[in-house]
Amino acid sequence: MVQGRRVGPEELALIQECLQAHPSWNRTRLSQELCGCWNWRNQAGRLKDMACRTLLRKLQARGWIVLPPPQGHADNGRRNQNLGELAHDQSPVQGDLQSLRPLRLEPLVAGSSEVALFKFLLQRYHYLGLRNGVGQNLKYLVRDRTERPLACLLFGSAAWQTWPRDAWIGWAAEQRHTHLHLLTNNTRFLILPWVRVAHLGSHVLGQLATRLSADWQHKYGHPIHLLETFVERDRFQGTCYRAAGWVRVGQTTGRSRNDRACQLQVPTKAIYLQPLVADFRQRLRS
Repeated sequence: MVQGRRVGPEELALIQECLQAHPSWNRTRLSQELCGCWNWRNQAGRLKDMACRTLLRKLQARGWIVLPPPQGHADNGRRNQNLGELAHDQSPVQGDLQSLRPLRLEPLVAGSSEVALFKFLLQRYHYLGLRNGVGQNLKYLVRDRTERPLACLLFGSAAWQTWPRDAWIGWAAEQRHTHLHLLTNNTRFLILPWVRVAHLGSHVLGQLATRLSADWQHKYGHPIHLLETFVERDRFQGTCYRAAGWVRVGQTTGRSRNDRACQLQVPTKAIYLQPLVADFRQRLRS
């Protein structure tokens, strides 16, 4: 299983055949052709070519195929370091939550000026910086009643597997493979450093829980039944997640997804989950 897809001798043979028969194809063309052959599409019917490109890179890393050289820059981290300076109001935002409401919280549209501001703020002020999302994702820029930015949230692909979450859901490996797309991971949550408003974080998470599934359905053609996030234990207490009703189900082992030596490589993180429907277990195990 690679990138959530079974890859056997037939799949590898098809990839090798495409590489040999079409040496002029770049990685994008290759991934699009393979998605067409495999009918690998999302719920909205669009080809999952980004997921396919990730699969191809993983196969190359294992020494099973040799891809054509990448075109342009593949280093998302370096590319994001070059984000231009954007003017933004850093005057203190204080007081009670009610004075900021109603908050405007809507998914951002690709290519808009708000996406540029969202990326800039995460790169500048989030301790993990910004990595471009691969696969399905939603970006939210939270503004107050006067349109001042308050927070940024990024939701992307759920972890392929993590024992505490999977045990809490109670699904088998095949059920996880079939229904993992019905989960999303809150990979970034940034309240801007000059914003000091009690209960803002839990309020924003509560607002997201009421609309995220519909937003995902609108963009990708399927709902979301369960949210997850990983909170670095040495840095944060997870207070706003607990206040918003998220459930702590355990912690990670401290291994990164690229750790092949079974050694601790990253800080351990607490795992929090938030069901969006009452019968989420039934839906995820069906």
